[in-house]
Amino acid sequence: MTSLPVASSPLQPQPSLRAALYLRVSTGRQAEHDLSIPDQQRQAEAYCTAKGWEVVEVFIEPGASATDDRRPEFQKLMEAASEKPGRFDVVVVHSFSRFFRDHFELEFNVRRLAKQEIRLISITQELGDDPSAVMMRQIMALFDEYQSRENAKHTLRAMNENARQGFWNGSRPPFGYRTVEAERRGQKIKKKLEIDPIQSETVRLIFELYRHGDGQSGGLGIKAIVSLLNAKGYRTQTGSRFSCKFIHDVLTRETYAGTHAFNVVEAKTGRKKASNEVITMDAPVIIPRSEFAEVQQRLKQNAPRVTAPRIVNGPCLLTGVAVCATCGGGMTLRTGKYGRYRYYTCATQARQGKTACKGRNIRMDLLDTLVMEHLATRLLTKDRLGVILEALLTHYAASQNRNAARQESLRNASREAEQKLQRLYAAIENGVVDATDPTLRERLDALKAQRDETSRLCAMAEAPGMVVPVITDEMIERFSRDLRAKLTDGPVAMRKEYLRAIVDRIEVDDREIRIFGRKDRLMNQLVSDRPKLNPKVPSFGREWRPVRDSNPCCRRERACTIIEFQ
Repeated sequence: MTSLPVASSPLQPQPSLRAALYLRVSTGRQAEHDLSIPDQQRQAEAYCTAKGWEVVEVFIEPGASATDDRRPEFQKLMEAASEKPGRFDVVVVHSFSRFFRDHFELEFNVRRLAKQEIRLISITQELGDDPSAVMMRQIMALFDEYQSRENAKHTLRAMNENARQGFWNGSRPPFGYRTVEAERRGQKIKKKLEIDPIQSETVRLIFELYRHGDGQSGGLGIKAIVSLLNAKGYRTQTGSRFSCKFIHDVLTRETYAGTHAFNVVEAKTGRKKASNEVITMDAPVIIPRSEFAEVQQRLKQNAPRVTAPRIVNGPCLLTGVAVCATCGGGMTLRTGKYGRYRYYTCATQARQGKTACKGRNIRMDLLDTLVMEHLATRLLTKDRLGVILEALLTHYAASQNRNAARQESLRNASREAEQKLQRLYAAIENGVVDATDPTLRERLDALKAQRDETSRLCAMAEAPGMVVPVITDEMIERFSRDLRAKLTDGPVAMRKEYLRAIVDRIEVDDREIRIFGRKDRLMNQLVSDRPKLNPKVPSFGREWRPVRDSNPCCRRERACTIIEFQ
């Protein structure tokens, strides 16, 4: 008698599968308020229980978009899926849009899971594995992608309008600013930028160091600023150390000059958008426009693609501006007697020989002295220095008035930090706050640091200002001596910075030197919006007539000076 195979009963329980739950919401605000994720988890666990599946892992993605795979928990899920032996048999999501909102990426990752014999299950969109079910899943993914793009378009349009009205759109404000409530519209709070009294002082210091240096030399480079700030304990708004990129971003951010740009680049690709798509909004001014423009000009001039780093940072004063009058080649450093003697020599002759250019050599100290003493003698006349001092004193008095608002802001910040500390102490004494809370110590230390820093800045800002004196011949003479000393004997970095600011090129010939300078650039160096009576980088007169005041060539865009020497 032959026995027949026993058919499995439809009521027979399915083999138990191990399930991993993937839960996601799109925004951080939803995650903070526990929106959607608890409900997703409750429904997914109930679904698995009804199927007789065991939930072995849960991956929660708080506030991440599903348009790409740049999600930490998603990456952990895919790494776990590739492990051998397998850790789970199915991945359960609330809907396919929780997994991906890009139809291509969805299908790609579904196939990645399938290679590991893992299925993707949606509890609200149950489909089989037949071709029609695959087609339906792909159609759903196309609709999800379309809806995502439509939502992004409408959201961006609303954010653009919000920026046009001068409101902040919710991202972290730039270093030096904070956001404050401007108005309420129903349940929505509209915010605007406000100057942070502590961070803004660091921003001003960064620009000051780049323009004028730390008092020991001329303006510092970006790497030197990073080293100085980190050594003195300055930190970013997140508590991190400064980096070259951070300092460069500060120096080039136009927000500090009063204009903030929104919708500049594509969020996903980083591609710059067309100018007509960019929204500009007003921002509180931290750095005057003239200072900001000066820094941009210097950054452009010092860029490695424009000027070689050896010219900007090298020890030779005239490198980059001194050229051979015969061939136009640069005058470069040449040494003799094992570095004992230093010369400027024609680079063309040095590389290609005298058949290319007859060239010429001149002692470095001689040429440096002749050029700087001549500039000092011709530019630092009594009449011009009187005009400079007058303008400096006037601008200094104006800057004292502008600093009054900064001083009041710092005093308010100091009082606010002290009040917060007192309220926290009172809460501890009254038992409202648990003294053993591990975050309490961090909060206390942060408030104490803020109070101490604002107090220090207040003391600096409230130092007694200088009484503006009457300009006398003695003052002009003293001012002249100081400027001459800085130009002729000051640090090479400072002298080079100022020389490159006012001189385009210096032609070295056999019997004479011709100095070419732009009057407009000299005018820009006259007076800054934050002048100093003992400037680290001095300013020259309003009119540059290097040959003679009556020489008609000074009316041209470029004028020349001739120095004869034996």
